[in-house]
Amino acid sequence: MATDATRESTRGELIDKVVKIRRCAAVVKGGRRFSFTALVVVGDGKGRVGWGYGKANEVPPAVEKAIKDGARSMIEVPMTGTTIPHTVKGHFGAAQVVLVPAMPGTGVIAGSAVRAVCEACGIRDILTKSFGSTNPHNLVKAAISALKELRAQSEVERLRGVSLT
Repeated sequence: MATDATRESTRGELIDKVVKIRRCAAVVKGGRRFSFTALVVVGDGKGRVGWGYGKANEVPPAVEKAIKDGARSMIEVPMTGTTIPHTVKGHFGAAQVVLVPAMPGTGVIAGSAVRAVCEACGIRDILTKSFGSTNPHNLVKAAISALKELRAQSEVERLRGVSLT
């Protein structure tokens, strides 16, 4: 009963996208007792994004817990217009993700898990490619790992002590 459908909603100013819901069954005396886990990507659409994981006996509380967890773990992503400043690779476990900046009008070219991360962050034009594991949990973490490695041109100039123009 696991679903890959991405559900989107807006709570205040945060955008949340449900990437994956899993069902777990524990066999007890009276039959099976089900519990649910939810993986959610949370962003503000303006350069901040995070992921959250929640577990509960019903789906809506699991999603709420995941949203709360994701809002706590948000990171800042440097952007150049509607895309990212440079090509970057991220990995988590066996999943690898490559994010490539794209020209305006290209759109988000990505699979469902990486697409959720990019759209929640506010990235409108990007090319992506994933290698290795197709597990949505690992892909989301790999995409956010890649976004953490992004540096704006001004930050690189400051760190190197040179002008890149």
